[in-house]
Amino acid sequence: MDLSTSFMGMKFKNPLMPASGPLVGDDEKIIFLNKMGLGAMVTKTISINGAMVPRPCIIAGENNILNVELWSEYSLECWVNKYLPNIKKEVKSPLIISTGYTKEDMKILIPALDPFADAFEISTHYVGKDLSIIAETIKTIRSLTNKPVFMKLSPHMPDPVAFSKMVLESGGDGVVAINSVGPTMSIDLKKRSIVMGNTKGEAWMSGPVIKPIALAMIAKIKREVPECKIIGVGGISSAKDVLEFLLAGANLVQMLSAAMLKGIDLYKKIIDELPQTLKNYGFSSIQEVIDTPLNIPDTVYEPIYPNVDEKACILCQKCIKSCPYFAMSKVDNKIIINKEYCFGCTLCKSICPKNAISF
Repeated sequence: MDLSTSFMGMKFKNPLMPASGPLVGDDEKIIFLNKMGLGAMVTKTISINGAMVPRPCIIAGENNILNVELWSEYSLECWVNKYLPNIKKEVKSPLIISTGYTKEDMKILIPALDPFADAFEISTHYVGKDLSIIAETIKTIRSLTNKPVFMKLSPHMPDPVAFSKMVLESGGDGVVAINSVGPTMSIDLKKRSIVMGNTKGEAWMSGPVIKPIALAMIAKIKREVPECKIIGVGGISSAKDVLEFLLAGANLVQMLSAAMLKGIDLYKKIIDELPQTLKNYGFSSIQEVIDTPLNIPDTVYEPIYPNVDEKACILCQKCIKSCPYFAMSKVDNKIIINKEYCFGCTLCKSICPKNAISF
């Protein structure tokens, strides 16, 4: 099964790479992850000076990570003189350098980082929503490098399509969608206190919980700006997720939070599972997934009713307890549908643990 793909003049043995964050915070971490067979590597966001990061800075929920990490805690000088030379010696796959933030910063950062980069990912997390300011930053970057430049889309940007068009018009090559969602907050009831946060008690959320937001933004950008190259990120935790992001419109994908929730070896597990997952869904290669258009079904307004497979049903009654229309009941050890009440919402199908309900 062919997992390889080409992108902006670069070749990738598979579409998966880490996202910018703590797991790629120095040379040792990047070299370690590279041994798992990832298609490319990404650095933590490098700025001129190292960030002062509050502690605690990362906590896990059931399907999310909250963090108050900023950019790299190490300076540009440290990256250029120590980490990046070591990385380039050991890592032969493409290296995407994440950097930020302002136009003035770029005048220093890009010339220093360009000898090590195969492409740049530019964070926009702390530069506001004014597209004209971001456009000037892109123009400055383009004047300093001929490497591919991707702008990372923060979910707080009100119009992802306008953002993507601006990136291309200003000389960028595409977007990385999406960054973490926020602000968010976690509270400790016993201590009557915020668990972790910045000076306002706020944090940013990533992980599987934001996957539906990321997919929607990627699909919207692909539909409205088809020429825009997209690196998909935000909620990937399985080989199936990788294919969904590619089908939505991404050319490559990144993952970070799920590896912190489930273990760093998740990268290798996903790569190992990709061939069988492709086969399970009728694809012969990663490129075929990328080239396949995403179908949007016709909208139906008439109710459709569920069918319950009695052999598969274990009578757990989750469907009965969850039905918002009170349309399901248990009669004579069978799940019965009251079509007078049923709205055809399909919630029951999505929560059934045995896939015993179909429409």
